[in-house]
Amino acid sequence: MPSAQVLEQKKAAVVALTEQLKSACAGVVVDYKGISVADDTALRKELREAGVKYSVVKNSLLTFAVKETGLEGLEEVLTGTTAIATSEDDYAAAARILGKYAEGHENFKIKGGFMDGAVVDLATVESLSKLPSREVLLATVLNAFNAPIAAFARAVQAIVDKNGEGESAAE
Repeated sequence: MPSAQVLEQKKAAVVALTEQLKSACAGVVVDYKGISVADDTALRKELREAGVKYSVVKNSLLTFAVKETGLEGLEEVLTGTTAIATSEDDYAAAARILGKYAEGHENFKIKGGFMDGAVVDLATVESLSKLPSREVLLATVLNAFNAPIAAFARAVQAIVDKNGEGESAAE
């Protein structure tokens, strides 16, 4: 039987995990087995820069947190080595970074995920991982808005240039 101090530490860990899951808009559960310390450090740095919380967790503690948050169905993937990445404001950040990383590392696998308090299937997580970053999406939209205006400006400039050539030739 664990000591009272150890039990309190585990309860505090479950409470912290529960809060992390509740405050996240999206999260991804991965099997991190077989990656080197250098790769793990680089991965953690990239996730941290994107505002994603990433931590290795015990399956038993995460199971309790999942039950507290109502993410039924996520318990099924809580076997083996488990790490969880959560984001509070970017739905695709964790999936995109971890998906790109999983493509280059054979042993690193995405197990599942959740979004807006509901468990999503692996296909949804994989489709999220293929989305470009928010900045790239905004740039694409702004470019689409800007294209007709730029084309109009070029057309007007061409008319002005053509009329200017005709006047100088007439002089």
